[in-house]
Amino acid sequence: MTSPAKAEGSGPSVALEPELESKPEPVKVEKTLEGRSPGQLMWQRFKRDRTGVICAAIVILYFVVALAAPLLAKLSGTDPYTLYGQDPSYQDTPVLDDFGLPLGYFGGLSGTHWFGVEPQYGRDVFAMLVYGMRTSLFMALGVTVLMMVTGIVLGLIGGYFGGRTDYWIGRVTDFFLAFPQQLFFIAFMPVVTAFFVDPREETPTYFRAVAMLIVLWVLGWMGMARLVRSTVLSLREREFVEAAKVSGASPWRIVRKEILPNVVTPILVQFTYTLPSTILTIAFLSFAGVGFVEPTPDWGRLFANGAKYAEQDPSFIFFPGVALVIFVLAFNLLGDSVRDAFDPKSGR
Repeated sequence: MTSPAKAEGSGPSVALEPELESKPEPVKVEKTLEGRSPGQLMWQRFKRDRTGVICAAIVILYFVVALAAPLLAKLSGTDPYTLYGQDPSYQDTPVLDDFGLPLGYFGGLSGTHWFGVEPQYGRDVFAMLVYGMRTSLFMALGVTVLMMVTGIVLGLIGGYFGGRTDYWIGRVTDFFLAFPQQLFFIAFMPVVTAFFVDPREETPTYFRAVAMLIVLWVLGWMGMARLVRSTVLSLREREFVEAAKVSGASPWRIVRKEILPNVVTPILVQFTYTLPSTILTIAFLSFAGVGFVEPTPDWGRLFANGAKYAEQDPSFIFFPGVALVIFVLAFNLLGDSVRDAFDPKSGR
């Protein structure tokens, strides 16, 4: 006979066996998590910033327009050098009245002259603007790159090695900071011109460009050097730098592999602020008459001419002024967006 205890114990076990066998075993799915570099994280944050993306598109558009200046001028059928108000070839389609002022509405806007014409001479404002953007943007880009490279190199050397090296680099930096950049250039340009160019000859445009580039470069790298130096001073005592030293890495490798990647953020942000500032400086020099001169198209020259025509034709400066304001504003907002993308805790 089967005991009651066995019957009670065997009953549930027999009833549960089919139920346990019918349950499928769970399938384990392994998920692969991919790490993201700081650059990828920065790019994702930047793409979510609508203001930064719009400003980046505007800045890129300006450089595209500057590159395509000859094509755009050809498309409009004009160029920045022809005096449409004085050239006999264009007397059949006059653009100036007897007083030298543009004919038509808002400075002489027409299908031929999209932004109007210049008083007294009749040069096309659209052609002068796109060629002036070409001159100013690429001149400022070259100067800014030279200033950035010089400041980065000297800042890295002074900040990492310290001691006497840092002391003498700091004194050289202080020496150059003592020079007022724009006033020094105003006094320096006539001396250089008289020294290298015969007073009876016209100063070549390339010579003026080289002189401006050298002076702005020599007197403009100090801010970048101080920024990089201060950042390197805080990094050289970090654990990963000490570990690289203990492992026997050379100073060049430590600076290149450990320190330089960590100063990319302030470098990029500083670059976005320095470029528009350099453009304004170049425009000021041309406005003051020591930068680019006739007949080289330049943003500063457009403002200098606009100051002369302000009472007679205030519309002449409208398009160059709006273009410059939009570019500087877009580049400054782009700098804020780049800073926030690299350091989301900074905030605006």
